[in-house]
Amino acid sequence: MSVKDVKVKKIPVQLDKERHLVFDLNAFCEIEDKFGSITEAFKALENVSMKALRTLLWAGLLHEDESLTEKEVGKMIDIANISELAQAVAEAMNTALPEPKN
Repeated sequence: MSVKDVKVKKIPVQLDKERHLVFDLNAFCEIEDKFGSITEAFKALENVSMKALRTLLWAGLLHEDESLTEKEVGKMIDIANISELAQAVAEAMNTALPEPKN
């Protein structure tokens, strides 16, 4: 993986206000701390784990406010748009990861 393979893209999400998910190196480090690996994080998201979604949203929002807690992010989530938020997290994470080599 080279530096040019990493693409940081801000993905807008509507929470308490419009915020932007960014999965940069710091976010991925937080995810690894919580899940053990990025692969496990994706598995948890695919299994529609509410706790995983909250954690991934939190990690993706840290670039805007490092003082955010997971519980604060949980209070911002409207259950009515859980599916939309999960899709935004998946898109933001996939965009940030380098393309696999053949």
